[in-house]
Amino acid sequence: MAVTSAGAAEKAAPGIALPGAVLGVGLGGFVDGILLHQVFQWHHMLSSTDTDNIGVRYYPPGTVPGLQMNTLWDGLFHVVTWLAVLTGLGLLYSRVAHARGRVWRSRALWGWVLVGWGLFNLAEGIIDHHLLGIHHVRGGPYQTWWDLGFLVLGALLVAGGWLLRRGAGLVDAPDASGAAPPRRGSL
Repeated sequence: MAVTSAGAAEKAAPGIALPGAVLGVGLGGFVDGILLHQVFQWHHMLSSTDTDNIGVRYYPPGTVPGLQMNTLWDGLFHVVTWLAVLTGLGLLYSRVAHARGRVWRSRALWGWVLVGWGLFNLAEGIIDHHLLGIHHVRGGPYQTWWDLGFLVLGALLVAGGWLLRRGAGLVDAPDASGAAPPRRGSL
């Protein structure tokens, strides 16, 4: 008997949500770190500690020692995002090794990746930009608007990913018992 509804597909493939969300957290972190920290150079991990909320020593990124410390913390941030990507890939592979092609093309996986990316933006934006104040998306007179825009983008990614994965068909991942669900048309 073929399973066709999105809700039934979720029950038949419980293992794809966690790998997709963990991948999204890691990939979202890489986009933030590479694009905003390195390419645009709008901020670094400790670039706003002169106005933070927790009393971290200020390391001005316009000085060599300050840039060295900010680069160190940017690197540690990238280690965490890299580990998230490796963890997400490992989880995904362990759960769907027999159906790799269908999984990589599935709306369910990419929906969960978007959810994870959005969760990264929301957590990083709330914690680092607003609660701790250790850096902002872009400093200057409109920094609050940039920070709020980052949160809005995160919320849109979560909502878009949630909607994308809701309309997904069966991913052909094993169910909780490890048995592959019944097959239906290609995804």
